[in-house]
Amino acid sequence: MTSANIDIARTYFQAVQTGDMAALGELLDADIVWHQPGANRFSGEHKGQGAVFQMLGSMMETSQGTFAIDKIHTLMGNGDLVAATIHFTGRHGDASMSMDGVDVLRIENGKITEMWLFSADPATEDAFWG
Repeated sequence: MTSANIDIARTYFQAVQTGDMAALGELLDADIVWHQPGANRFSGEHKGQGAVFQMLGSMMETSQGTFAIDKIHTLMGNGDLVAATIHFTGRHGDASMSMDGVDVLRIENGKITEMWLFSADPATEDAFWG
């Protein structure tokens, strides 16, 4: 189970990195609960695939298409949870961010049902997103 969930997480990150929205749609549960960190316009709990795609689309728009997970350092599994240590970047105008993070995915029946994100520098991320 853990190995299969790590494979699903790996496929998820590949889809994010390549912008494969069809693959993301297949991987995210229709009722996913997404926990976005910080105190910015995207922070909080987003429920359902539609709300998550709307948030991600707004992030891409705000970052002028530059927001990206550029590195996946490690994927670690424990039952239905997968933790990923990552690095992400983005820029818009004169603002930029580049930092490490941790994403925790709950995977049930082959779908990502819940996602928690953690940022190494929440204040910088909040300032970036506004």
